Amino acid sequence: MSRELLQNVRVLDPVSGSDRIADILIAEGNIKAVEEKIAEFPADTEVRDCRGLILGPGLTDIYSHSGEPGFEDRETLESLMQAAAAGGFTRVAILPDTSPPVDNLAGLALLQQHIRNLSPGGSRLYFWGALTAGVKGQQMAELGELASSAIVGFADGLPLSNPALVRRLLEYIKPLGKSVALWPCDRTLAGNGAVREGAVSVRLGLPGIPASAETSALAAILELVASAGTPVHIMRVSTARSVELIRDAKARGLPVTASVTWMHLLLNVGAISGNSKDSGGKNALTALFAYDPNLRLEPPLGNLSDQLALIQAVKDGVIDAIAIDHNPHTYEEKTVAFADSPPGAIGLELALPLLWHGLVETGEFSALELWRVLSAGPAVCLGQTPATVAPGVSAELILFDPEMSWTVEGPSLKSRSANTPWLGKTIAGKVVQTWIY
Repeated sequence: MSRELLQNVRVLDPVSGSDRIADILIAEGNIKAVEEKIAEFPADTEVRDCRGLILGPGLTDIYSHSGEPGFEDRETLESLMQAAAAGGFTRVAILPDTSPPVDNLAGLALLQQHIRNLSPGGSRLYFWGALTAGVKGQQMAELGELASSAIVGFADGLPLSNPALVRRLLEYIKPLGKSVALWPCDRTLAGNGAVREGAVSVRLGLPGIPASAETSALAAILELVASAGTPVHIMRVSTARSVELIRDAKARGLPVTASVTWMHLLLNVGAISGNSKDSGGKNALTALFAYDPNLRLEPPLGNLSDQLALIQAVKDGVIDAIAIDHNPHTYEEKTVAFADSPPGAIGLELALPLLWHGLVETGEFSALELWRVLSAGPAVCLGQTPATVAPGVSAELILFDPEMSWTVEGPSLKSRSANTPWLGKTIAGKVVQTWIY
């Protein structure tokens, strides 16, 4: 393996809490040294001046969707791995809602074998095991068998409408020692809604989803966690009231962690209207996004007050991680009326540059705060040891150029799908190298 010396690079390491300019020597797949100045190194070392670039541990995505198996025209496991690596995500945990779903050992083994047969160079994929058979929310999956495998934990990635079933699941899983991730959403309250309920949804003429569709389900989950004592990760937090409930739960000592998806931090429902006044000045590209079906998400983009509360919750540590929730769809699936569009957007290649420019350069997050909730935070939620930048450990690193401009279009994306509101737009920020050993 080659030796590389990166000089004058800005090194971010949320594990040690350091943000400094340093030299770093990488050889034989390992970090050999991180020093203010490395003067002595082997003659065959490739030396690179990295002024203006940022080096940090690889990012971790706590949950995303794969098209394969079942919908390979949306995304294959190989294209997903390549997209993740291109975006700086060295670890990605895949939800089990594939076709067939990951609800048994045989299906999981086939996926793992398929990954081993793929060409190297992509990110590491991990899998959530289904909570319920067929991810239908009706009866428990073979939890004991799945727990004996290499799954990161249990999640359907879909709402569970039966509180009695949730209670039984938490009681059964507690001794298995695996993570549980739940999405709080009451489908009966959500109805046929397409956007967050409020003044903007009325002006849009689109059916609204009340915040209570999330918060009522969350309150029920927190009560069951208090009763069972099973650690639970709350997925897709999107409302200000949910932040209050989670803050209170953590203050009471409940074993909960939480995540928000990246687009809910960057945008609010005003982006859909195309009116900058609706966005409260938080969405710079509002006029370009009007009625874009790629903004049809689950949960829907919140109101401005929700967005501000979520940003503050990440800074305060009430929300532990930013999730990408990469959800590929084909051009044909998304080229329909907004309310008829299937929810979801891609994000693995876009999240870091857009979050950097949308939150770090605006001063709302420090660089370390962003890296923490994209790297160390998600890894801890998955029960994994976070990647770090320290001598003697394997090189799981990314090199990020915050100023490199590129146009988001099919040829520039590793993902098979291009369902993103930034399609055709030029953005700044690009991962220029990823190390995965």
